[in-house]
Amino acid sequence: MQQLVLELAPPPPPTLDNFSPGKNGAALKALREALEDGERFVFLWGQSGSGKTHLLRAFAGAKGRSAYVQAANADWARTGNLAAVAVDEVSRLDDAGQIALFDLCNRLRASGGALVASGEAPPARLGLRADLRSRLASGIVLQLHPLSDADKAAALHAHAAARGIALDGELIRYLLTHFDRDMGTQIAALDALDRYSLQRKRPITLPLLKEALGLLDAARR
Repeated sequence: MQQLVLELAPPPPPTLDNFSPGKNGAALKALREALEDGERFVFLWGQSGSGKTHLLRAFAGAKGRSAYVQAANADWARTGNLAAVAVDEVSRLDDAGQIALFDLCNRLRASGGALVASGEAPPARLGLRADLRSRLASGIVLQLHPLSDADKAAALHAHAAARGIALDGELIRYLLTHFDRDMGTQIAALDALDRYSLQRKRPITLPLLKEALGLLDAARR
């Protein structure tokens, strides 16, 4: 039972509400507006870990008749009758995939559908067909920025406060330096610590966190 309490649970499904924006508030706003009556074509670019996949999955999950697809292995046949498609990492498209995405862009524009796509650089700098680059750049193009340590600390404070937990700065710094730094893992670690504190009937403190980690390491040996 103790090990089950300590193990990290899978992170919750990505949504627009559980995305920690940091400097990416404009991207979050653009996707919310694309779900309504705003610009329906949005391209998000940035380095790994900046939140592209979270936002694309969240967008697809927030709209009916929609799908999230990874460009490298997209099943384009299943996108034909959709109202919205999120296409991740478009730079991985082969020639046939580029043609398929170009056709999808045209269909969605004609039908009033929505397209959210992502890449590691803005469309103009990607090694894609010129006509596809033009389509991908025809709406809103926004850069995503990885969360800073201050952003992550603020997100952890907010998540803890929503659960009635008060965290000190030292404990948050320990979480950020002893777990994977993506927010899904950080939130899962905090939730596991909350479960452990309830089991032990002790407040969440840095000594409690170190104790929990020691028990988890011992259980895994």
